[in-house]
Amino acid sequence: MYVVATAGHVDHGKSTLVRALTGIEPDRWDEEKQRGLTIDLGFAWTELPSGRHVAFVDVPGHERFLGNMLAGVGPAPVVCFVVAADEGWQAQSGDHRDAVAALGICDGLIVVTKADRAPERVADVVAQARAELAGTGLAEAPAVVVSAQDGTGLDEFRAALDAVLARVPAPDPEARVRLWIDRAFTISGAGTVVTGTLTAGTLRVGDRMVLRGAAGEQEVTVRSLQSQNTSVQEIGPTNRVAVNLRGTSKEAIHRGDTLLTPRSWPVTDVLEVRRERGAPFTEVPEQVVVHAGTAGVGARLRPLDAEHARLQLAHPLTLVPGDRLVLRSPGARVAVGGA
Repeated sequence: MYVVATAGHVDHGKSTLVRALTGIEPDRWDEEKQRGLTIDLGFAWTELPSGRHVAFVDVPGHERFLGNMLAGVGPAPVVCFVVAADEGWQAQSGDHRDAVAALGICDGLIVVTKADRAPERVADVVAQARAELAGTGLAEAPAVVVSAQDGTGLDEFRAALDAVLARVPAPDPEARVRLWIDRAFTISGAGTVVTGTLTAGTLRVGDRMVLRGAAGEQEVTVRSLQSQNTSVQEIGPTNRVAVNLRGTSKEAIHRGDTLLTPRSWPVTDVLEVRRERGAPFTEVPEQVVVHAGTAGVGARLRPLDAEHARLQLAHPLTLVPGDRLVLRSPGARVAVGGA
């Protein structure tokens, strides 16, 4: 399976595109359906003409839910960057571009949606999106034009995505597991379930794992595994996976916690980081939110110089050298790009 996240401004048709491609409604909450507004992460999957299986992580576009967007894009290796033909590039388009660039995502598509509403603007919007994405990993991404309403361009989208995925490097199934958790819930008769995007390593039924969060560590056991609503005995990368755990409860788990191979991952609450994008660290507020994987943790930033800083996290995270971070002013847009 391949995992692809959406990105783009609010109401530019991200969820509608996912629904048209998969036949699955990604908006899970009644409030989202009533308001026609994605608030939290949505999930859907389909099979491409090549036989490749793709899971989509649909993210909210509204600036109030930027933290949820970062939780969806953070673990995703591929992005479909959506811009509506009738509106063109907008404020949250820029915020999402900065986040995607900060995370170092280099594989994806530029998708111009709602082509039926403004066919005369399509070429200009494609050019605009390319100009705005110049200098990011998506600078050379293929562009496709679609209308989810009448189906125009959906076959071309599938073919283009197939071609992109064919070039994505294969992750290591033998690597240590670090599953960033994006949901936790309870199923009657089964117990506690967590979900996330498995980007490396392999999970097997019966594995003993460590669940690490703000409150510390718990030893847990993999009771069962599911992917695309199908039970499996083991699963490798890259996959969306639901893990039924023995030895914990839903109340003890939060988005941003990690499910880990035991005795294999360091934990730290002090980071030294190098600026990749955004304002010099000497101009960044002292209080920031650090986004890594699906986590969003408050931190105090102390500049070492314009390009380097030390971060004191409110609680420890499972991070290693080379991990990409996004820094954000609390309650605001992305203030600093990657570190």
